Amino acid sequence: MTAPTIAVLSDIHAVLPALEAVLAEPDVRSADVIALTGDIASGPLPVQTLDALTALGERALWIAGNGERELVESRGGKETSDAVTTWAAGRLRDDQVALLAGLPPTATVGSTLFCHATPRDDEEMVLVDSRPQRWADVLAGLPPEVETVVCGHTHMPYVRLTHGRLVVNPGSVGMPYGRPGAHWALLTAQGVSLRRTPYDYAAACARIAAESGFPDAAAWADEYVHARNSAEEALAVFGPLDGR
Repeated sequence: MTAPTIAVLSDIHAVLPALEAVLAEPDVRSADVIALTGDIASGPLPVQTLDALTALGERALWIAGNGERELVESRGGKETSDAVTTWAAGRLRDDQVALLAGLPPTATVGSTLFCHATPRDDEEMVLVDSRPQRWADVLAGLPPEVETVVCGHTHMPYVRLTHGRLVVNPGSVGMPYGRPGAHWALLTAQGVSLRRTPYDYAAACARIAAESGFPDAAAWADEYVHARNSAEEALAVFGPLDGR
């Protein structure tokens, strides 16, 4: 049996123009599965983003990230330190909140496990340069048939072979660190391909500012759509969080 072709979209963060650019890619349109590995709707256009993704029907493989958990918690009255998450939680329809509340933390297709941050935690930090022992701890307990682990959370794409398993981070569709563009990955029987889809960043920022309703939408979009944060800056911030 031929392995399915899987397009992996992570950390969309409700940046609808970036999502639309990726969904228009021929390899995404023809993929058997579109895996959504968390942090889908915590951003400036949450309702529209979830509507676009639910329209994918059974092709979509939904995974909860810390963003989904925080949206549901915020809707339930728990305070969050992220202003756009608090705002987005108040915009979602009840059916969308129920959808997010029911998402699983992991899913497996064949020999590939999909998660948000790590298989055991939705905001645990692992990076391309994390120590081998860190990876051993994070991957401990996985069944031997899992050969590939696909994660997100850090918004920086990489592929790393560690402890006999391939780890794939597609980067972020909506909030990339390092360079602008919607980052994603394609998994086929031939292997893994990290992809980047350019789109009109200025037009995307203008659209978000006009359509969002989030009070700081213009500044938020300028920072994240244009990828004002470098990968080196992100690694400097995230590095201490992986136990090094």
